[in-house]
Amino acid sequence: MTTTETTIEIPGYKAGTWKIDPTHSEVAFSVRHLMISKVKGKFERFDATFVTGEDPLDSRVTATAEVASINTNEPNRDAHLRTNDFFQADQYPTIEFVSTGVRVVDGDFKVDGDLTIKGVTKPVTFDFDFGGFGTDPYGNYKGGATAKTVINREDFGLSWNAALETGGVLVGEQVTITIELQAALVQD
Repeated sequence: MTTTETTIEIPGYKAGTWKIDPTHSEVAFSVRHLMISKVKGKFERFDATFVTGEDPLDSRVTATAEVASINTNEPNRDAHLRTNDFFQADQYPTIEFVSTGVRVVDGDFKVDGDLTIKGVTKPVTFDFDFGGFGTDPYGNYKGGATAKTVINREDFGLSWNAALETGGVLVGEQVTITIELQAALVQD
């Protein structure tokens, strides 16, 4: 990739509408637990559409994840996460992201946008790393990337916690969100 004042070139890049391929993508998160390790989880059901402009900086993305599909490999914890203590899945069934801009900082792509969790919308920035582009065996043109950000869960009303006898709290405030994505260019 080369960057000049007027042109950004990404080998294989094509303008158009792209749909995320959920069988080759993952929406994951990690959060500190007991202040000594991290618990990881993911959302099993999600969707995203990317509209890439002729100029990559004119691109947009909208994405959703179904809260009820949360999976941390512990059914009791997943059930607790769906309750009013955390996501309140019955009232707020989706997490949503809508981009507000794309920019390049020191050669790295940043995707700014509004993240809505539990009815609270806050601005976030994802670091966006292109993996590349290619055609799959079925003739679909695909792109891959990793997007990553860190949020404070309490900013979104996810403030439940428990004090530990040894000091500290059960669940950390900082949550790392990592999206491994593969998307297919929609053919007209």
